[in-house]
Amino acid sequence: MVIRDAQHDVGLEQRRKMFGIEGAEDQVHHTTDLNDKLQDFVTRYCFGDIWQREGLSIPDRSKITIAMLIAQGNEQELRVHLRGALANGLTPLQLREIAVHAVLYCGIPASNEGLRALAEVLEEKGLPFEMDGEAQRTPRL
Repeated sequence: MVIRDAQHDVGLEQRRKMFGIEGAEDQVHHTTDLNDKLQDFVTRYCFGDIWQREGLSIPDRSKITIAMLIAQGNEQELRVHLRGALANGLTPLQLREIAVHAVLYCGIPASNEGLRALAEVLEEKGLPFEMDGEAQRTPRL
């Protein structure tokens, strides 16, 4: 049973801002006996509590989440949160830099998967891959 209270409402609103109706109402209001406990937990505690705490901004929380999902190699959730990070105001350049930085601490495969996921999300959203002109400044052989 999903508990609908003020914390639930705050969490649902945060999910809606980040993921749209498909990541909010479509997930929370169409639960089954299989997933209702998880959806309640995610809505109330993840987005209604932890994401609302003082000390880190919502964009900073997105950055941290992206980095942790790259480190875990969790590609499905990474794509979901890349979309949410864009909705939270992060730029494609910032997201690229998180994935590039991950190579130092997570390794090449994790960083590569992060960049691949970002490319898919950017393409899906019709956003350009050109960010800072760095690739164009690289001398061609």
